[in-house]
Amino acid sequence: MGDILVTGATGRVGRLLVDRLRARGDVVRALSRRSGRGLVTGDLTTGAGIEAAVDGAETIVQLATTNRDDSGIARTLVKAIGPDRRPHLVLLSIVGIDRNPLPYYRGKLATESVVTASGVPHTILRATQFHTFVTSLLDAQRYSPVLITPSISLQPVDVGELVDRLVELVDSAPAGRVPDIGGPEVRSFRSLAESYRASRGWHRPIMPLRLPGATFRAFRSGAALVPEGETGERTFEQFLATRDSLVP
Repeated sequence: MGDILVTGATGRVGRLLVDRLRARGDVVRALSRRSGRGLVTGDLTTGAGIEAAVDGAETIVQLATTNRDDSGIARTLVKAIGPDRRPHLVLLSIVGIDRNPLPYYRGKLATESVVTASGVPHTILRATQFHTFVTSLLDAQRYSPVLITPSISLQPVDVGELVDRLVELVDSAPAGRVPDIGGPEVRSFRSLAESYRASRGWHRPIMPLRLPGATFRAFRSGAALVPEGETGERTFEQFLATRDSLVP
C-alpha cells in the first residue's frame, strides 16, 4: 500500500489511527498545523502546505474539523487533490446530520456534499458520539452540586472500535456512503450519568433538562441513533473502568 495521509492527525481519533497504521508498518503522513516529529505541516483553513501533503498519497483519511462549517476545509483538500490525482478519500462524519438543524451538523452535511461532488473516489462513514463525548460533558460539571443531563438518548461508540473500522475502510476500495457505526447500547443520558456518577463514588443528584427547539427535538426523536447500522461491542461501563484505572 502507498502512503496514507491522515488529516486532523493530532486529534483524539487521528492520534490513535496514526499509531495503529504505523504499528503495522504503513507509511503515514500525519497532517497538523503544528510542526514536530512525525508530523507533516499544513493548514486546511488557508491551504498552505496541503498540495505537497496530498502529493503521492494513495489514501487520505479526512478527520480534520473546525468549530464551525467544515465544508471550507473539505473544499481546500479537494482542490489540492485536483483532477489528476486519484487517492481514496475516507471521510469521517456524524450520524443524523441530515435530520438535525444544528449548525455544526449542517456544515458536516455540506462537507459530505463537497466530497461526493468532487469526483474523488471516496468512502463516507458516519459515527455516533464517542464515550469520551459523554464523559467530557459530565467532567465539566465536576464542581457542580448536581449533574445536569439533557433528556435525550445516545448510542455512544468506543473510539478504538471506530478506529478499527477506519482501518478496514483504508484497506478497502472506495464504497461511497457505508453503513453508519454506533455503540452497542442505546442509553438515556441519565443512565449514562448514573454509571458515571457511580464510577466516581459520587452521590450528587441528577437533574434532567428538557430543552425546546428543533435540535433537541431531533435528538429526542432518535436522529443520533443507528438501530440498523453497525455497532461496536465496548459498553460505556467498560470504557469507564478502563479510563478510571488510568487516573492516579
